[in-house]
Amino acid sequence: MKKKKVLITGINGQDGAYLSKHLIEKNYEIVGLLRRSSSYKLQRLDYLNIRNKIKFFHSELNEYKNIERIILETKPEIIYNLAAQSFVQYSFENPTYSFDINFSSVLNMLEVIIRNGLDTKFFQASTSEMFGNSKLTSQNENTPFNPTSPYAISKLSSHQLIKNFRESYGKFFCSGILFNHESFLRGREFVTKKIVHGLVNIYYNNGPIVKLGNLNSSRDWGHAEDFINAMYLIMHKSRLPDDYVVATGRAFSIRDFIKKVCECMNIKIRFIGKGYQEKCIDIKNNKILISIDRKYFRENELLKLKGNPNKIKKKLNWKLKYNFSKLVEDMVKKEIDNIKSENSIFF
Repeated sequence: MKKKKVLITGINGQDGAYLSKHLIEKNYEIVGLLRRSSSYKLQRLDYLNIRNKIKFFHSELNEYKNIERIILETKPEIIYNLAAQSFVQYSFENPTYSFDINFSSVLNMLEVIIRNGLDTKFFQASTSEMFGNSKLTSQNENTPFNPTSPYAISKLSSHQLIKNFRESYGKFFCSGILFNHESFLRGREFVTKKIVHGLVNIYYNNGPIVKLGNLNSSRDWGHAEDFINAMYLIMHKSRLPDDYVVATGRAFSIRDFIKKVCECMNIKIRFIGKGYQEKCIDIKNNKILISIDRKYFRENELLKLKGNPNKIKKKLNWKLKYNFSKLVEDMVKKEIDNIKSENSIFF
């Protein structure tokens, strides 16, 4: 029996790696799209032992003719678009590029499907950042959007495009409105990984103090493996194409995250000082672990995001394997194992 084929953009990222593993285990043939400059960044695929099970194509997302050639050559059953320019601050500095990657590239892929009469399904990784500083205590599929950065605006444009093309052309195009999801495979530029790696590095390698921004900023944090399962259910279990909020339904502050990491490492801490002078210290030796740096405060700071996942739980029977504590414990354990290893991996 011929394997069904799936094309994944951003295949070498956290989500792309976990999704590839998930689908390979379900006997799918995986085609991965890599930026030419990312050809060497395949550590996550190596970590999961799946690199040699994937066929790679190289292209920038905004190269229409090349993207068209790849889609027509591979004819995937589903395209999972997980690639994006995902850094908020960078989007303020380079809004044109952010829109080119996050919106124009999505439009190009959808047009290839429609113009060539393909039956390819399309999954768009949307973001909770589209809600901005919502006035509601939690956000669901009907919550008004209020984006506060070029990144969020570009992602919202693609999200609305998916809905419009789905309704206009009757295609199986879906969006998952993904709240924050983390794992050991997260890049160190993201705050959760920065905290975990930074604190482990301090205690095992005498590493530098971790510098952060607003410790009171609160997010709905889940585990990437749970979110990958949600993506699969959206594209394989939905009777009709639709959009779904993917979240845990609970929110924790960055301060809470720090406390949990330290608890997992048996470090007793205390926060001293206020505002930009606040620090987190090890009570045992008064060593400074974390300090505040103004440069990590975002323009139009988002104070709190918490998703309402009732729709996906009810309609698709999505269940979480990880709660907040298990997520942090998993990240800390694997980070310690990695830093102790003779062949430690850098993400």
